[in-house]
Amino acid sequence: MPDLSALLQPDRGQPARSIHLIDSKGYEAWLAAQPPRSRAALAAHKFSASAFATAILPGDAPEDWSVLGVVANVEKLGAWCLAKLAETLPEGTYRVEGREPGAAIFGWIAAQYRFERYRKDEKAQGPRVLLTGEPAKIEEAVRLAQATFKIRDWVNMGASDMGPAELEQIAEDLAKAYGATLSVARGDEIVRGYPMIHAVGKAAGKGRDPRLIELEWGNPEHPRIAIVGKGVVFDSGGLDIKPPSGMRLMKKDMGGAAHALALAELVMQAKLPVRLHMLVPAVENSVSGESFRPGDVMNTRKGPTVENSNTDAEGRLILGDALTKAGENEPELVIDFATLTGAARVALGPDLQALFANDESLAAEFLAAAEGEGDPLWRLPLWDGYEEMLKSDVADMVNAAEGAYGGALTAALFLRRFVPEKAAWAHLDIFASRPSGKPGRPKGADATGLRAAWKVIKDRYAK
Repeated sequence: MPDLSALLQPDRGQPARSIHLIDSKGYEAWLAAQPPRSRAALAAHKFSASAFATAILPGDAPEDWSVLGVVANVEKLGAWCLAKLAETLPEGTYRVEGREPGAAIFGWIAAQYRFERYRKDEKAQGPRVLLTGEPAKIEEAVRLAQATFKIRDWVNMGASDMGPAELEQIAEDLAKAYGATLSVARGDEIVRGYPMIHAVGKAAGKGRDPRLIELEWGNPEHPRIAIVGKGVVFDSGGLDIKPPSGMRLMKKDMGGAAHALALAELVMQAKLPVRLHMLVPAVENSVSGESFRPGDVMNTRKGPTVENSNTDAEGRLILGDALTKAGENEPELVIDFATLTGAARVALGPDLQALFANDESLAAEFLAAAEGEGDPLWRLPLWDGYEEMLKSDVADMVNAAEGAYGGALTAALFLRRFVPEKAAWAHLDIFASRPSGKPGRPKGADATGLRAAWKVIKDRYAK
């Protein structure tokens, strides 16, 4: 990973090109105050003060150009206000004139992400450095950007390079870096203790065997929090196999695990006074003679039996065992991330991530954090009336309700059955990818819901 701290520097009056930010309501007044050369250049380009519009303004000498950028509200800069400029400007050092960039420093860094693991002829771009008069904000922005870059890298990687063992290695590296304790259940321990993780992952074969990865960190006397991430490194759908179009992006089905790992590192970096318990059930949902079958009845770590009504509803199964294990240590807060349902994407599209919560205060904190951080979430209900859709004729429940109704809701209700009763719980049904790019957010893997979750945890425990 490049040195992201080099992209933000304290403003000590060093030479830099100017960035002038305006919004549409202030454009005409701003334009009237500009020299004729600038007005002529903008007119020649038929410049319109629409969102994310940019222009180069000529100076007295050819090398004295500056930059114009249009934002939604110049008095309230959001995370992505400078992202397009950071993507398109030449390398160099820049300063926003007349105001501090504020929250936009995160987007400035995030826009300079490139995934080049598999490209041999990609020409490296030079850095675009932004100066800020608020140096205290640099460290936090860099840490969030580093977490975002890691998630993007991990999710963008092909499944051949990101299997259960690789997820375990990432967790092991974190444990060594921050003095955490790592434990990994596999083999007979998975068979006996985590029946649903075993059922989903047993078809993948040697070297990609299912496992539960756990990391614990912090003073045991501090409040215990659990972060759980769905780690399906590739999802074929199992015997209820996906069509090619549905399988194409399924390398991203470990996006929940990527978010859990990145969020755990943010907690440890900040040395929050918590007892952190991170859990990643890591499997590949594959097809072989060992595949679990529709109609199979599975035991669970918690006790109730589950009739497998759909082998492509595997994420909730492995999360059920992981949430049960998290609850055995009585955490006060549980957050899980999962690329769980296509139904959430149908309902909300790729930009909005679905939030479920069993606690009104926690839900309000998440929604406020999502709005403040420019990391949008939309709350969906844990509608008790749909519990009957999880009834089974032969077991205590099915894993997937029949029909196309309320798929994200019934998945969340299934998970709720494994969540500790006394814990405040938030479930984020995330996409972890973008079908098309936006400023600062390229097409492909992305961190979705991470910054909102970090804001909630930080605000709860930093003091």
